[in-house]
Amino acid sequence: MGSWTVEFVSDEARAEFDTLPADVRASLGRVADLIEDYGLLGLSMPYVRHLDGKLWEMRGRGKDGIARSIYVAVQGRKVVILRSFTKKTQKTPPGEMAIALKRAREKGYVA
Repeated sequence: MGSWTVEFVSDEARAEFDTLPADVRASLGRVADLIEDYGLLGLSMPYVRHLDGKLWEMRGRGKDGIARSIYVAVQGRKVVILRSFTKKTQKTPPGEMAIALKRAREKGYVA
């Protein structure tokens, strides 16, 4: 399958990802590798989960905690990471989804 790409919407989104603990970052990186190798169709829990509308989350965990990267799939077999954060509550905080949605709208990925 292959031929998918995973990228960040901005330098700010990349910096958020880079501040996550190393083991959690590695876990999210493995999910990104799975997307690049196999695409999104065969991927589900525990790796990715639908949030709302076009927003999805990559799920990462390690001994240093749990983190999520909210992303959107765009035309051309591409996944764009919008927001990464350390998860502290059971549900994805609405504020995190709002930041991701704002970034997606700014780039024209969602209406």
